[in-house]
Amino acid sequence: MNDPTPIRGYDPQRTTLVTLLREQVRRDPQRPALRFRDQEGNWTTWSWQELASRVVGLAQMLRDRFGVQPQDRVAQVAENSPHWILLDLATLSLGAVHVPMHATLGGSQIATQVQDCQPRVLVVSGPQQWEKLASEQLPSECQVASHQPCPEPVVHLDPLLSRLSYEEALEFLDQAVQQVKPQDLATILYTSGTTGEPKGVMLTHANLASNALATIQVFEHRPGDVRLCWLPLSHIFARTCDLYTWLAAPEVELALALSRDTLLEDLAAVRPTLLNGVPYFFERVMREVRSMPEVLPQVFGGRLRACCSGGAALPEHVARFYLKHGITLIQGYGLTETSPVATVCLDPEKAPSAGTPIPGTEIKIADDGEILIRGPLVMKGYWNRPEATAEVIRQGWLHTGDLGYLDSEGYLFITGRKKEIIVTSGGKNIAPVMIEGLLTQDPLIQQAMIVGDDRPFLVALIVVEPQRLKQELQQQGIEAPWPECLRDARVEQLFRQRINHLLEHLSPHEQVGQFALLAEPFTIQKGELTPTLKLRRNVIQQHYAEVIEELYRRPRPKS
Repeated sequence: MNDPTPIRGYDPQRTTLVTLLREQVRRDPQRPALRFRDQEGNWTTWSWQELASRVVGLAQMLRDRFGVQPQDRVAQVAENSPHWILLDLATLSLGAVHVPMHATLGGSQIATQVQDCQPRVLVVSGPQQWEKLASEQLPSECQVASHQPCPEPVVHLDPLLSRLSYEEALEFLDQAVQQVKPQDLATILYTSGTTGEPKGVMLTHANLASNALATIQVFEHRPGDVRLCWLPLSHIFARTCDLYTWLAAPEVELALALSRDTLLEDLAAVRPTLLNGVPYFFERVMREVRSMPEVLPQVFGGRLRACCSGGAALPEHVARFYLKHGITLIQGYGLTETSPVATVCLDPEKAPSAGTPIPGTEIKIADDGEILIRGPLVMKGYWNRPEATAEVIRQGWLHTGDLGYLDSEGYLFITGRKKEIIVTSGGKNIAPVMIEGLLTQDPLIQQAMIVGDDRPFLVALIVVEPQRLKQELQQQGIEAPWPECLRDARVEQLFRQRINHLLEHLSPHEQVGQFALLAEPFTIQKGELTPTLKLRRNVIQQHYAEVIEELYRRPRPKS
């Protein structure tokens, strides 16, 4: 195995996210840094000087008002906004640990993560997020704050913020560069486990800074590039590949889309040169313009140089469609545990491949086909879970749980997963076992299996408990014979109501979009269950392939 290519500009003894920020601020303080829409919907731009002033002002308030010290956790539940970025950079500049939580999570899910990481302060975006948490049990020492006015005990941050001069901000960052070390923990990101219990992935400054620098070394950024960010910054893909590559690449401006709903409007306004997205987005745009593909470049603003797809596998035909019509659409491979980029595929002729390792990264295939990864990108471990950490990091190699092979040119091809995690075409990681466990709590549901890999939403195969259903139908005065009743619209509505109730506390991407009611159970005899009664997912999906395809031909019900 050849030694990996060195990472340009990365010093394992000195480079942190704070050093990258400080260098950007020093390089040209008046250069445009961050573009976004203000409360009136008008586009506003902050220079690096203005950004630094706000970051340092917030950092000082976190320290002085809330007592945040190095390695304290600062949790955040918020949608993308300039405030999200300010809190991230302010927390990092203090040597503290930023713990962003997905804004779409339910209150109980957020509370579980807050209890696990025990933050010094929890920052919510506003009243809507606080309402989800107001009745939840939070750690007594956890202070709660918001950038918008909220009921007590939430502290309103904005009136407390002070504006600093460029010299004062730079002096603070100079001191922070001396105090924050590459091996210091920078963030904890919660990712689904096979049981649905979240695990906190610990990433250091070295992990994230090295990954950002290695990524821009492979995927060239040019002076004057404008990157539009619309994916949630609480996910590692946008966090590194939009936010931290912006810190690492000189003379690149970052723009924030207002929301997913305004993305096409934001593309027209910003006219970005670079854009990250998930396969489902690129495929949806392809379907909409297929009858007139000549408009594809204009859909993205007319200046787009390249798109990067991540979060799930990119279908080969989608990549080739974009290339044919003048837009380079590339993909890579990685995990939250690898910060996340491990490989990038720049060669259009290798479109089915996940690409070759980025600088600083080694990949090998274990005897059982599992993909192993080593390098500065590999996480420190799982928060408060030494056993889980020891299970996946062995002798410096991260055992990914994914299966694949390397061709003669070193290109990685993914063939499957050892772990039972669904990754939707939107890049959402979902633990099916957790959802299935909730569904089978209903007495009418004997077995359940969730499907959704590389699909836009989840569907469920529901094995009905016949006797219980017959009793329920009698009580409701519904006369329908077994098993014909499973196709009765009234029975489908009954199950829809029960499924929605069972999953009501989960986030939107964990909801079941469509389902099929089955009369025959999954069995060992048909090869659908293991001897210990675990689902053999591939076998069941093969047996019910036509049923599953029919479910995906139906539209997803509106929430």
